[in-house]
Amino acid sequence: MAGYTGEKDDYLKRLRRIEGQVRGIQRMVEQDTYCIDVLTQISAITKALQAVSLGLLEDHVGHCVVNAARESDEAAQAKVREAADAIARLVRS
Repeated sequence: MAGYTGEKDDYLKRLRRIEGQVRGIQRMVEQDTYCIDVLTQISAITKALQAVSLGLLEDHVGHCVVNAARESDEAAQAKVREAADAIARLVRS
């Protein structure tokens, strides 16, 4: 079971809103909207995706990592490494 299962509907609502924002940017580009206005919207979407990412990461640590720690030290270490790798990918993006 995924760590975010309890908040799945909230995540889906946020992702659908982001999807709508991306479609809005597509329309802006099709309509030759001023560059800075497009970049402003891209920045807003980036922040929204970061918020979803941080929420998922928090859920992962609070659920998956904690459950793995209850299983064994090896399972906990594997989940912590997995989380650290995900954090590294998020920081690089």
